[in-house]
Amino acid sequence: MIAKTPEDFNGLKEIGRICAAIRDELVESTKPGITTKELDEMAGKLFEKAGAISAPKGEYDFPGYTCISVNEEVAHGIPGNRVIQEGDLVNIDVSGSKNGYFADTGISFVVGEGDDVLKNMCQVAKEAFDEGIKKAKPGAKKSRIGKVVYQTARKHGFTVIKNLTGHGIGRTIHEEPEYIFNYYETDGDELLKEGMVIAVEPFISTLEEEVFEKGDGWTYVTEKSFVAQYEHTIIVTKDGPIIITLNEGE
Repeated sequence: MIAKTPEDFNGLKEIGRICAAIRDELVESTKPGITTKELDEMAGKLFEKAGAISAPKGEYDFPGYTCISVNEEVAHGIPGNRVIQEGDLVNIDVSGSKNGYFADTGISFVVGEGDDVLKNMCQVAKEAFDEGIKKAKPGAKKSRIGKVVYQTARKHGFTVIKNLTGHGIGRTIHEEPEYIFNYYETDGDELLKEGMVIAVEPFISTLEEEVFEKGDGWTYVTEKSFVAQYEHTIIVTKDGPIIITLNEGE
């Protein structure tokens, strides 16, 4: 969508704050011994308390309020009986809607003491996002975001997942532009516009550049790689991107 009115900006910021708060609460609660289902049930209560709706459940009838992916799982992991272990690489992806506005955010992190390579990869995912959104300006080609994301990954010895991308968002969970690539891709390139709302989400990988659906209809996995995602919803403005899914202190 193109945010134009104060109502648009306020509505987007409200659902952005809600999704950010749920994300952060789940990250804080992800300790060894807890199941992904227990984390997801916590999210469901937080959505209800905030008067908001889970986007995966509300839009796609996903079997969970959030997507929680562990280790070989990269995206759209289904919450269930999987028990979180010390050193696991966990991704928590929270998207929701309120009053007709949508936001989407996600983060990967290592639980407790873990592999330094994985911890570094999570930091690189954030760095790739930070560098990428510097290119998110009205009139700029959206391909500039992906180019910088890929360059950042390679600089640190990683690569990117090429068949998972960011996307337009705002009035629905997925809208135009359909793809925000994490590498330099000019096919279908377009210019970013003032007020455009997009979800930017680098997927930084230790080796592989593609994921595949593991057979449950939802979850994307790799064969032998670890992947870290870092995602926020932003509004493109001439004064710089407004990140609506940041909480104070981030």
